[in-house]
This record gives sequence, structure tokens and C-alpha cells, in this order.
Amino acid sequence: MTTDLSPLDVAAVRRDFPILNRPLETGRSRLGQLPVFLDSGASAQKPQCVIDKEREVEERYYANAYRGVYYFGARVDEELEAARQKVAQFIGAPQCESVIFTAGSTMSINMVARGWGSKFLHAGDEVLITEMEHHANIVPWQLICAERGARLRWLPINAERTLDMKMLDELLTPKTKLVAVTAMSNVLGTINPIDELTRRAHAVGAVIAVDAAQSVPHLKVDVTRSDIDFLSFSGHKLYGPSGVGVLYGRHELLTDMNPFMGGGHMIERVYKTHSTWSEPPAKFEAGTLPIVQAISLGTAIDYVNNVGLERIHAHEADLLAYAHRRLGEIPGLTIHGPRPEDKGAICSFTIANAHPEDLANLLDLRGVFVRHGHHCAMPLHDILGVPATVRASFAMYNTREEVDSLVAAIHAALEKLKRN
Repeated sequence: MTTDLSPLDVAAVRRDFPILNRPLETGRSRLGQLPVFLDSGASAQKPQCVIDKEREVEERYYANAYRGVYYFGARVDEELEAARQKVAQFIGAPQCESVIFTAGSTMSINMVARGWGSKFLHAGDEVLITEMEHHANIVPWQLICAERGARLRWLPINAERTLDMKMLDELLTPKTKLVAVTAMSNVLGTINPIDELTRRAHAVGAVIAVDAAQSVPHLKVDVTRSDIDFLSFSGHKLYGPSGVGVLYGRHELLTDMNPFMGGGHMIERVYKTHSTWSEPPAKFEAGTLPIVQAISLGTAIDYVNNVGLERIHAHEADLLAYAHRRLGEIPGLTIHGPRPEDKGAICSFTIANAHPEDLANLLDLRGVFVRHGHHCAMPLHDILGVPATVRASFAMYNTREEVDSLVAAIHAALEKLKRN
């Protein structure tokens, strides 16, 4: 990965993303304008090299993985293992065998909840999560705790919209068997102190599972340096395809836990009475993998590495500070989250007397694409005291001019709502 901290050439980056250079065709007040895409927190756009890689696999050597010795099959196997190596290097994993390809972050988290939790959680044990978690890092723990008789506990957030770390002494005890935490909130943008949480969890004998779906496109992660036990993320937020995700697990934990699904490829030997399992990662890759998507995720990682994650982060930090400043000029607008220095490239906001869905619809008419709703974080919105927010999330290809377009579109929307 480059360490060059020269300014990001955003114009050059934007040329790599064909969808951003295609004028809008219908249904917009500015027919023919380019889209202002501010929803990368949901799914990032794909560079041409990723699109080309998907097509290359489909057109030139597609076959099922780990099934045949013929040329197509062998080529696919090689490409998949090369992608696995790229993922391992990207997150600092000590060995490729600790990297499992899944359908996405949600499946990865459920894999830990079911595979680890069904074996190691018992009545009276506790799982600690936080008030800023995505539903994908809440519901699996609710289900497994109810099934195993364990207790789910919540680390609260404070008035600054960061984790209330003072509560750890009370909530993190020898009863805690697992801590599940997002590295970066998908609503607040809050960047959590993963190293400290990991250290504190291990001090009481707990393991930690980090939901890195929001953080990996923006921040460097090193699972070895941070001593992380489990880490999950999705390809589609990292400029890669949808339908593929990653679960990293400490190899001894993966070896000890139960398989998540049964079927082909994950077995060592099947008898009429029982079966034995392959070693990880095959143990957790039952059936047919998302072959094309996993291979193309490797290409997406190459692209991010070539641009430089540090340069991407510096560019997004500038955008975020600028967005906070410009949005703060709008009367009645509240940004929900910590100060820009403590968050990633997300601005979730509400405006007095303007419903988030109405705002999102009116922004869409001006070619500005944002997300509205509870963002799969209902408990957090309950705490914020609002049923929904509007979220603008930024990526390497966004510009200050697009922030200006967002602000102008908000002013126009408020004028229209006022007239109505």
C-alpha cells in the first residue's frame, strides 16, 4: 500500500467509476446532470477494473470452485486463493486459512453467533453489545442468547455520541463471554476504540467480534496488531461486488467452533452415522461460493491499495469537516454524531419540521442521492429520540462541490416544503 500522502486526484478517481460519469436520464429536474451519489455507506460504486474482472471470470474461465482439475476449475481455484491472500494482507491476518468467504457481513456475524455461540455460550453467560449497533450485530445475539439462556447486555453511548467507556467496569465481567461491537457506526459515524475494547475483553476472558463493514473502506485495520478474534465486512461497501463478504477468525477459534452450514466441500468424511469436517476455511464454505464476487473483491482491494487508504482517509476527513461546516449553516438542522475528528465519513441529520423521507425524495429530484430511515439501527434512533434520519455518506470519489450540491438541494427542498 502506498504511503504517499499527496492529495488524492479525485478527478482521476472519478473517471474510474463509469456510473458517476453517466448523465441522469429521466425523472430529474436537471435532466442530463451527473448523479451526486452520497450513499456509499449502503453500497459503494464499483470501479471499471472490478466490473471488468467480473466479466473476465464469467467470459473466460468460469467453473465451480474446488471441484475440477480441468483448466477452468484450476484457474478459478487459483484466482480465489489469490483473492483470499489479498484479503488476508489487507486486514493483517497472519494466515490465509483464517479468511472465510461468506455472502456478506450479516452472514459472517451469524456464522460467529451460531458456530461459536451454540458451542461456547451457556446459561448465565453474557454477551455485551453497544447501543449503536446495526441490526445485523443485534438480532443474531438476541437469538443465540435466548436459545442458550445467556444474557444480552448493552454498553451505552454518551451525550457526545461515543461509547460510554466508564460503564465498562460495570458491564464487562467474568460472565462476559463475547463482546460484539461495530468499528464505525453506520449512523453516527463514530469510530470506536477497538484496541482498548479488545484488551479489556481479553482481560476478563472474553472474545471480541468486530463488525468492520463501515470501517474497512476508510480506515486501516490490522487484526494481528489489534489482537482481534473475529472480524467481518462486506465486499459491496469496499468498491467490490455485492453478494460476498469476509469473516476473519483466529484460527484456533475457527477450529474449535461448530460449522455454520452443512453440505459439500466443508466435510472431511461423511458416514451414515456422522460426518467429520474439513479444516478452516473450507469448514465454513459449504456449497458453492460466490465465486465471481470473491475473485473480484480481490481486484477491489488492489484498487484501494493502489489509490492508497491513507490518502482516501485524508480526503474523506476533509470532506467530512467541510460537510459539517456547510450543513451547520442550515437553520434547524441537527447532525447526529460526534465531532468530525471522532467519526468516519458519515453525516446523519434531521431538520425541524421536515420529514426525512420527504427530504430524501426532494433531494432525489435534484439528482442528489442520500439514504433516509432508521438505517437498520432502531434502538439507536430510539435513543436519539427520532424515528428516522437522512444520511449522507462519502467515499473517495466525492467532492466538495457535491457537498455544495447537497446543501443547495436541501435549501430548495425546505423552500418547497414551506410553500406546501
